[in-house]
Amino acid sequence: MSRRYAPPVRIAVYCGANLGARPAYGDAADLLGTTLAERGHDLVYGGGHVGLMGRVADAVLAGGRQVTGVITEHLMKFEESHDRVTDLIVVPDMPTRKREMFDRSDAFIALPGGVGTLEELFEVLCWRTLGLHEFPVALLEVAGYWAPMVDFLQRSVDEGFLAPRHLEALVVTEDPTELFERLGA
Repeated sequence: MSRRYAPPVRIAVYCGANLGARPAYGDAADLLGTTLAERGHDLVYGGGHVGLMGRVADAVLAGGRQVTGVITEHLMKFEESHDRVTDLIVVPDMPTRKREMFDRSDAFIALPGGVGTLEELFEVLCWRTLGLHEFPVALLEVAGYWAPMVDFLQRSVDEGFLAPRHLEALVVTEDPTELFERLGA
């Protein structure tokens, strides 16, 4: 399963199917999608038309780039699938969805979201620490949302459960332009 890094072209974005409590979250999704498109990248995401997912997909589409949505049969009942994506892939379950998104992506970015976002993020981060891929993993910090988790990861380093190099490999920034510059480094 080991895959090597090349400059990102297809970027997976993990984020909430809700907009969250702060307008800054939606604004960040718009800006991330716009920046992603301006830099010539395509989007791989959860396939929904709702919440932050819908906002980032709409911004990438408005920028003229390709958007691949991967959604489960189960979620098709609860989340409105995006009807304007370039490619919508319907899969039977969450493990298949996560694998499909991984196989189609060259980098991974998380916006704010709930347990699904965290689960997707930690899986690709874990796989990177295990050497199963060398693709960049990043957090777009919005209104301090990720700060407690980054503090927890630092505690994992301090307590000897996570190697410092693995935390250092996680890109964390509030600025989408800086994020993409660091992904390409």
